[in-house]
Amino acid sequence: MQTETTNTAQANFMLTEAEFNLIRTVVYKHCKISLNDDKIALVRARVTKQMRTGGFLSVKDYLDHVLSDHKSAAFIGFIDSISTNLTSFFRENQHFEYLSKVFLPNLMAKKRKAGDTRIMAWSAACSSGEEPYTLAMTLLEAAEQNPGAKCDFRLLATDISTAVLSTARTGVYAAPRMAGVPDRHRSKYFTACTTAAGERAYEVSPELRQIIRFRHLNLMDAWPFSGPFDFIFCRNVMIYFDKQTQQTLVERYWNCLRPGGLLFTGHSESLTGVKHRLTHRRPSVYEKCDL
Repeated sequence: MQTETTNTAQANFMLTEAEFNLIRTVVYKHCKISLNDDKIALVRARVTKQMRTGGFLSVKDYLDHVLSDHKSAAFIGFIDSISTNLTSFFRENQHFEYLSKVFLPNLMAKKRKAGDTRIMAWSAACSSGEEPYTLAMTLLEAAEQNPGAKCDFRLLATDISTAVLSTARTGVYAAPRMAGVPDRHRSKYFTACTTAAGERAYEVSPELRQIIRFRHLNLMDAWPFSGPFDFIFCRNVMIYFDKQTQQTLVERYWNCLRPGGLLFTGHSESLTGVKHRLTHRRPSVYEKCDL
């Protein structure tokens, strides 16, 4: 009898093709993320976790609940669960090296000459905060290496997932997640602490926090800002969009960049086949050239 009950429970958690098609239609309409057929196992695993947490007995019951109101906490949690949030400190470090060694020194010199102190940047899919905090460290280090530059850094960090934004705002990271942070940066910009579970962790410094503003944003919605940004990071995000969505998004980034500003994409991404007005400068780095 117990075996039959277990099998019935497992069957209730199975995701049918029709239910998967419904999910990917809703997700695409909401945030333009394309869920191909090879994502069915991933979606099933994440939906099952949400169902168990909420006490739902079938996929139908769960979907009826979360899809009934796209502004509800349940729907937001559903989108959070589907979103992929793989990140780390100093991920794809060539971008940060290029910023610190080439782009930022030149930008600071131009700003100083023009009497402009503000440098504005955007981490457009900031996940749990590792990328914007890495950018903040890179900006502050560049300022130290250019003592004549007086800089007012403004870093916007956005994501569609409210769950990862909560982690980012908290700014506390377990020791294993700090593997990519150089020792000098760790001691300078983090304070060792202990989590409620007794694990060793590190908390970001007020110096990093004060230049970052975390905001919830669906990139497909209207943006409540227009820049102009000196550079934008949108890395490892566009691989989840179709070509038309990529093209629309890149055009919107163009409009938000100042002349000479840069767009950074992920190393696994390419704008090949996407119409745009940016100039390719190096792998996954594009410039809005002066008009």
